[in-house]
Amino acid sequence: MTKNPLVSIIIVDYRANHPYLQESLQAIKKQSYSNYEIILVSDYQNKLKFPKLKHVNLGKTMGPAPKRDLGAKLAKGEILAFLDDDAYPTKNWLKYLVSTFSSDNVAAVGGPGLTPPGISWQEEASGWVSTSPLGSGPYTYRFLPRTKQEIDDFPSMNLAVRKKDFFKVGGYDSHYYPGEDTKLCLDLTHKLKKKIIYEPKAIVYHHRRPLWLPHLKQNGNFGLHRGFFARILPQTSLRFVYLLPSMLVLGLIFLISASFYPHTLPLSRFWIIFYLYFGSLIINSLWIFRYSASFFQAIISIPAIFLTHFWYGIRFLQGFFLTQKL
Repeated sequence: MTKNPLVSIIIVDYRANHPYLQESLQAIKKQSYSNYEIILVSDYQNKLKFPKLKHVNLGKTMGPAPKRDLGAKLAKGEILAFLDDDAYPTKNWLKYLVSTFSSDNVAAVGGPGLTPPGISWQEEASGWVSTSPLGSGPYTYRFLPRTKQEIDDFPSMNLAVRKKDFFKVGGYDSHYYPGEDTKLCLDLTHKLKKKIIYEPKAIVYHHRRPLWLPHLKQNGNFGLHRGFFARILPQTSLRFVYLLPSMLVLGLIFLISASFYPHTLPLSRFWIIFYLYFGSLIINSLWIFRYSASFFQAIISIPAIFLTHFWYGIRFLQGFFLTQKL
């Protein structure tokens, strides 16, 4: 790789989301690393004029994965930096992404997507579900700066990929959404045997889907695709942590059903597990209160995380057992 490689920032815009898109472009304009181009791929006519911006108007609806593949084909850079249209980067975002490609064995670099400041309480609450320990378990590093580390799966809202490696595995080559990034990361790490590095300083601010229905719909889609991938791509998707929400669902169904026959099983032993879970929700809410200084956000997190886990678990089971094709 050259000393200061050209970076192709690829943004797919399918919601005509001009306020967020303008926010993103303005933040890109302030980058400390200046050797970049911007490729915007969208379904609709866009009259945006911005430095280093190339706009591709498809004139038809297309999923994010083929849009990103198209953007990559048009890219001139050595590095493809994929950024969601509702995310905006910090000043040194590109600087830290590029510097992490220190070895040819590094195929991709991902950075955290923080909840933006100055948003609605519904969006903030959705952000705390993802950010908190109980909300995301071991994957909070996707939403908060954590220790630099090697990873094997990362969302494309803030993911940079070496272009030659991207095309070696055929790009996203997928109609999956969400989940196209899981397929790409699996190909990079298992087919090419290369590394993906998490760089905590490569920060973007990523808008959340507000509580309640948009948030649950999005997380339900995550569960559906993760369940499907757990069956067809078990290397990175069939993991115990992804099974826990479904275990919660099945456990509650079992206990409620068994409660009609109280003398058959010692149900009190099983209920202890759920008492511990709900106790964890309360402890997690105290963590949120500590970092948010908002009693309201701490309280609302209890039903928000429970419903998120429950709905994710249902959709995971649907994806694993019932879904033949996505």
